[in-house]
Order: sequence, then structure tokens, then C-alpha cells
Amino acid sequence: MERCGWCGQEKIYVSYHDYEWGVPERNSRALWEKLILDGFQAGLSWLTILKKRDAFRLAFDGFDPDKVAQYGPDKVTRLLGNAGIVRHRGKIEAAITNARAWQQIEAREGFDQFLWRYVDGVPLQTKRRCDQDIPAKTPLSAQISRDLGAEGFKFCGPTIVYAFMQAVGMVNDHLLSCPRHAEVQRL
Repeated sequence: MERCGWCGQEKIYVSYHDYEWGVPERNSRALWEKLILDGFQAGLSWLTILKKRDAFRLAFDGFDPDKVAQYGPDKVTRLLGNAGIVRHRGKIEAAITNARAWQQIEAREGFDQFLWRYVDGVPLQTKRRCDQDIPAKTPLSAQISRDLGAEGFKFCGPTIVYAFMQAVGMVNDHLLSCPRHAEVQRL
């Protein structure tokens, strides 16, 4: 199996590539979780976040945005002391801010609907032949980033948003040579 070049050989990464990355996600809470984790990844590798994902889920109450939106200074302090997660005040506070922004969008139209409308509800299908063909950001990710910012989101720049779009299947960026490309396209 010739996987995408970024996948590497670590079991956790291979599993993520083979079963999660690029699979269309339509659950609002799960979409929010992935966006928050992509924000925590900024400046780090995705492998680091994957290895800490269970600790993040525990620390952030299962990524329940309604619970995270209620966090105050004491919870931020406890999170900053949690060695199982990325201890970055700005990213932790952004997760709380983003939970509150999520609540507004979710109540208005559904976070899933808000995001998926950018691709008319249908994943974009690319035909990339090598990793160098995959952009770090696109005009669409820049637009979504701006719109998320206007809604109050933080740590959601165009590069983070494009990585998120790939991860949640809004865009199928598995390489054509990767068996997952055709499988994800069928989804």
C-alpha cells in the first residue's frame, strides 16, 4: 500500500491516515474538536497532537463545547498545569473563546452546516500526484478563516483551516497513488 508521503510508519499515524484523515465528518461537535486540535498543532507536528489526543479529550471534557464555554480562569490554570496536553495559554484560551463562538453558530444554523456550505455539502476531489502538489492553504481556506474570525474564532488561520478541511474530508487530498483516495472519494 503506497500511502500519502506524510503518513510515515508510526502505528498511530498509519491508523489515522487509513481510517480518519479525509473521511467526511458531519457531526458539529466532532468538527469543533478537530478544529481545536488543529489549532493546538500550530508550530508542532500532527503526530504530537495525535499522541496527546486522549489526554486532550480528558482535559477538555470530551471536547463538549458547551462545557468548555463555561471554563474560567481556574480551569485555565489547571489546564496550564496538565503535562498531558500542549500547555499554551493562548491556545487554551482560544479553545474557550472558540467554544463560545461555536455555540452561537450552532444555535443559528449548525456548525456542520456553516462549514459544509463552503463546498456545497460535497467534498472537493483533488488529483494530487505528490506531496509537493498539496498547498499549505488555499483561497477557500483563507475565506473560511476570515469568516471564522468574524464569528469570534481564534487560532484558525488559513493554514490551520486547510489542514482541518483535509482532515474532516471537506477536501480529499489523498494522493492519487494512495488507495485511500478512491475509498474516500466513494464516501
